Amino acid sequence: MRAVLQRVRRASVSIQGRIAGEIGHGLVVLVGFGGSDEPGMVGGPLWTKFTHKLLGLRLFPDAGGPINASLAEHGGEILVVSQFTLYADVKKGRRPSFSKAAPPEAALSLYHSFVADLRRQWPQVAEGEFGADMDVSLVNWGPVTIWLDSDEL
Repeated sequence: MRAVLQRVRRASVSIQGRIAGEIGHGLVVLVGFGGSDEPGMVGGPLWTKFTHKLLGLRLFPDAGGPINASLAEHGGEILVVSQFTLYADVKKGRRPSFSKAAPPEAALSLYHSFVADLRRQWPQVAEGEFGADMDVSLVNWGPVTIWLDSDEL
């Protein structure tokens, strides 16, 4: 699993002009799944570590500094957007290869499990639509942008 976390003042995702999800301040989570990710990992140790890390990272301001409080301590919302392109391989040529991304059927199952798991742990989770051509709008606050990769946990 890979995710790009962006601290935002507000964000939305729309599909064909219709807003599918929107949040005020919080985190935009662009999430992708790799070929080695499988439905059996849902709820397992690595999955749990990944979601806890995402929710517990100190990315928000408090009296101690500009990047000192977690989402739980600061408050806010989460907008999840599926993004298989996080597994792009650009080593050869000019056209990215996506062969390292999970197949669509597996990624869809993992994406739904990921969103459901976040919703169990956090009260305000919005999302895009898996596989859709989406327009993501956000105001990156800081900017603060963090890369999270399950292979590095």
